[in-house]
Amino acid sequence: MADFNTLDGVNVAGKRVLLRADLNVPMKDGVVGDTTRIDRTVPGLIELADAGAKLVVITHFGRPKGARVPEMSLKPVAEALAKQLGRPVKFADDCIGDTAAGVVNSLENGEIALLENLRYHAEEEKNDPAFAAELAKLGDIYVNDAFSCAHRAHASTEGLARALPSYAGRLMQVELEALSEALEAPKHPVMAIVGGAKISTKLDLLGNLVAKVDQLVIGGGMANTFLAAKGVNVGKSLCEHDLLETAREIFKKAEAANCEIVLPVDGLVAKEFAANAPHDVSDINDVADDGMILDAGPKTIEDLNKRLESCETLVWNGPLGAFEITPFDTATVSVAQHAAKLTKEGKLLSVAGGGDTVAALRHANSDQAFSYVSTAGGAFLEWLEGKVLPGVAALRG
Repeated sequence: MADFNTLDGVNVAGKRVLLRADLNVPMKDGVVGDTTRIDRTVPGLIELADAGAKLVVITHFGRPKGARVPEMSLKPVAEALAKQLGRPVKFADDCIGDTAAGVVNSLENGEIALLENLRYHAEEEKNDPAFAAELAKLGDIYVNDAFSCAHRAHASTEGLARALPSYAGRLMQVELEALSEALEAPKHPVMAIVGGAKISTKLDLLGNLVAKVDQLVIGGGMANTFLAAKGVNVGKSLCEHDLLETAREIFKKAEAANCEIVLPVDGLVAKEFAANAPHDVSDINDVADDGMILDAGPKTIEDLNKRLESCETLVWNGPLGAFEITPFDTATVSVAQHAAKLTKEGKLLSVAGGGDTVAALRHANSDQAFSYVSTAGGAFLEWLEGKVLPGVAALRG
């Protein structure tokens, strides 16, 4: 992972720095609802501006599919960005052409501009070389600080990196270093927790992880498919019965790689999927025909927390149960809080990511204590799957 270019030692004073951010934030009625992505981007912007860069921020917003959709303008984002930065942000009504050039050329050292939605141009998602060249005219160097978009080979993530001297931004750098430490060069023993509803969406992920971790904990609905593959009656639980042979193949791959697959030994079993539904704690081998396993049980929680204490590294993607409804959030909350405790004590490196995972860790009030929590979604998953991310590959020296 040391082979990507960083900003260390780069003199940006007086240079037009074209920075790809991910400011695709939740918005309603022209008001930004969650500034998390802005907040994470701000420190890197301030560092560059304070170093004298003429900073030009580019990003996409929504899916306008090449049309100028007024509701997907970045103007409100520019206002929210200025507020979080505590300094003015100029705005250009386009990301290429005379309008954009006029705003960029007006920048003094240390000033910041945000250009209009990249996806107003269909050429962005097509990675059109001519469009990338137009973007490149607006910068002297290119900085990619949008790991969450790095799995897409778009003009602003891949094409532009080929056209200008290119570097990973600070946010991108932190993410890449965290993922490298957790999966590419980790301290062993390594545990991976993979949860969620279906194994069909995570086959590549599971196949890659069994070759890299010592223990693979499978939770959530997908655990039921693995249990059923071992002959366990999972009742009316969510289960992909057509993938039992696939699950058995993953068991074989894990055994060959000396990776232990860890499944629930008990569960919270109800007859309906609803908050506070009547339920029992059941041994995993005693689930009734009309029962639904909605969370891991107390023995499983105790086992996982004990296993964590002997681990050096944890990679987490997906909840252990139906964490959105009580009390079927119990396992996710308990294990997340224990992992957070061990991380705070310096005993565990913990890296987590994926949409439901971030929400689950926040629900457990544990996300701030993990070593790193990625909000990258698809890019995080593809990285865990061992895939090459075009936006990262383009930054390698």
